[in-house]
Amino acid sequence: MDEFHIPLRVEVDPSKNLNDLLAARVASTPDGVLVEHKTHEGGPWIPLTSREFDAEIVAVAKGLVARGVQPGDRVGIMSRTRYEWSLIDWAVWAAGAVPVPLYETSSAEQVLWILTDADVSLLVVETAAHAAVVDEVRAEAHTLREVLILDDGAIDTIVTSGASTTDDEITRRRGLAVLDDLATIIYTSGTTGRPKGVELTHGNFYLLTVNAVEDINEVFAEPGARTLLFMPLAHVFARFIEVLCIPAGAVLGHSPSTVTLIDDLGSFKPTFILAVPRVFEKVYNSAEQKAAAGGKGSIFQRAAKTSIVYSRALDNPRGPSLWLRLQHKVADVLVLHRLRNALGGNARWAVSGGAPLGERLGHFYRGLGLNVLEGYGLTETTAPATVNRPGRGTKIGTVGLPLPGSGVRIAADGEVELQGIQVFRGYHNNEAATAEAMHDGWFRTGDLGSLDDEGYLRITGRKKEIIVTAGGKNVAPAVLEDRIRAHPLISQVVVVGDQRPFIGALITLDPEGVPGWLSAHGKPAMTLAEAAKDADVLASLDKAVEKANKAVSRAESVRKYRILESDLTIANGYLTPKLSIRRNEVLKDYAGEIDALYEGPAGD
Repeated sequence: MDEFHIPLRVEVDPSKNLNDLLAARVASTPDGVLVEHKTHEGGPWIPLTSREFDAEIVAVAKGLVARGVQPGDRVGIMSRTRYEWSLIDWAVWAAGAVPVPLYETSSAEQVLWILTDADVSLLVVETAAHAAVVDEVRAEAHTLREVLILDDGAIDTIVTSGASTTDDEITRRRGLAVLDDLATIIYTSGTTGRPKGVELTHGNFYLLTVNAVEDINEVFAEPGARTLLFMPLAHVFARFIEVLCIPAGAVLGHSPSTVTLIDDLGSFKPTFILAVPRVFEKVYNSAEQKAAAGGKGSIFQRAAKTSIVYSRALDNPRGPSLWLRLQHKVADVLVLHRLRNALGGNARWAVSGGAPLGERLGHFYRGLGLNVLEGYGLTETTAPATVNRPGRGTKIGTVGLPLPGSGVRIAADGEVELQGIQVFRGYHNNEAATAEAMHDGWFRTGDLGSLDDEGYLRITGRKKEIIVTAGGKNVAPAVLEDRIRAHPLISQVVVVGDQRPFIGALITLDPEGVPGWLSAHGKPAMTLAEAAKDADVLASLDKAVEKANKAVSRAESVRKYRILESDLTIANGYLTPKLSIRRNEVLKDYAGEIDALYEGPAGD
């Protein structure tokens, strides 16, 4: 199969906009809880009803109007994921304006580009440190009139200034936009070149969310549904969920820090979560290391294996045997329930995107009671284009079926192309890039994939990242990188070998994972540099590479690898904010390390 569509399930009046979506929630459940938030770290969750949340939105919108924000103006938001982010987002829409997210990790150069390309007039940042980054380039941001700081009382400042703005003015502005109008400009995190501003409409979000809720009702709209956002709201994936919670009737929470995340999950108790595969890998590796450090490593390993086998048996028409069910119950009592509790105890569903999760982890989590629904999408598709469905609609190892109102096809060269309600209207101020991205009404994703006979999509690699060895072998690096990176010692992997005699890899050690691994294996504490030379560490890395190589042919296998002295991070510019590797930067800056891989003979 090379093309598959699913029809639209919910039609929307084209005169509507996102403000109408929120109004419907307020009208249907005015006294039902919509948001829970904390006023300070470690404090209790404070519920806000739909009516109360809407009142706060109106108060902020009035202040924005009073401070000169006009319909269609661009208002920037630069902050971690916290309640105020969502409050400002909806308030900007209520004022008839267009929110523009900036990653809170952005450099001054990136900030300047977004401020000037989007013509941002007012910017809300989280901290004085963020304001200092903006100050570096503010003289060149000619449309920027004002910068407000959340930690310095920005919300109160905005609300106070709006005392003279009437309710009628906000009502008028809320009705200005239609589905085809611009809702936001989200800048791609840019693995190559300058970030492009993706223009998403009210219709992109409105149509996609109401259809996703209708199609995956048991996840997003079950009684008591609630989710805790901890991914960056500057990223389209979290932003999609922020909007989706409105028609779903779900309760939304925010967690701004990885330091407090486990506590926040434990107290908020989400029923569904969203994360990238690296989060699931880290949770698994951390649990494994804690078990090993406590002398229970073998118990954990047996429980993990049982969880995986049990999940695989669920795909069998006969289901798990009585003996396997008994083994699974024992594994749950000894190990698995602890991981469920770490996620709050009530999470039955997780939506994973951004990279392949891998079948092993997919089955492990399903076996412990957390059904991970892998999906696929890009900023240009308002996040999800395809997703696995609950129950027998899930095929672990795939990224599922198209969402209603959309289609997927595979081009002659294997590229995945998408069409439908979620596809963006174009790149801001960049007609050439828009034309290049579209083909016959379909969006070219740049990813390679295949469709099975039921329309399930499987992603096999990135078109621009295909490595062609000196022997002419085409290699998709993602397959190897995802498998090697799952090892608890490893943080990042970059597979190399373009026009080289064999495939190699650059590996970085995980500063968080190494201490736990050393302790679990009865070894003394050591620096990352010392660990990189330790015989046991190297032997374990060899096994990780050997295991990953089993997924590919001999010609595609990693023959040699080198351990880099420092990790690849957002801070040093080698990762994007959504944790994608800036491959070109790595290949350029570590050219010497790559050359060294090919000195002397290849490995076995």
